[in-house]
Amino acid sequence: MASNLIHNFPHDGVVTINRVILRPEYTVDDLQERVALLCENVKTYHSETGFVGGFVSLNSGAVSNEGSTIGQAVESPNKGREALIITFWRSFEEHEASHRSETFQPLFNEVLALCENGNEEIAYEMLWSGAAYGPEEAKAAQEAKAKYAA
Repeated sequence: MASNLIHNFPHDGVVTINRVILRPEYTVDDLQERVALLCENVKTYHSETGFVGGFVSLNSGAVSNEGSTIGQAVESPNKGREALIITFWRSFEEHEASHRSETFQPLFNEVLALCENGNEEIAYEMLWSGAAYGPEEAKAAQEAKAKYAA
């Protein structure tokens, strides 16, 4: 069964996550420029060899007090300095091959130069993903819950 959230992502695909904390002398613009060059390279040279997609997200500073159990924080200390680079691959082996690419390494090193925390890229196996229901599906699901849930 393929994921319905990430188009063409196989059920046994791999998700990689890089956590970047910017050095004080760099800006989010520096990060965006360098990551854009890196991502364009991956899309160009690895779309046919395992790359499915990805995204980059920046710490907004907001902390969910409804979803956190570690106290009532007001704002994340890494606001505007921490980013996650998340990519989706058919397999871990194909991901690793992309990193050995001669075109990838110089761009990757440019991104690493921004990182205060070095880099540790963790690979995860996808267990579940899903998109939200449309309005009619949501209503049908709510009605079914009301009728059949204990």
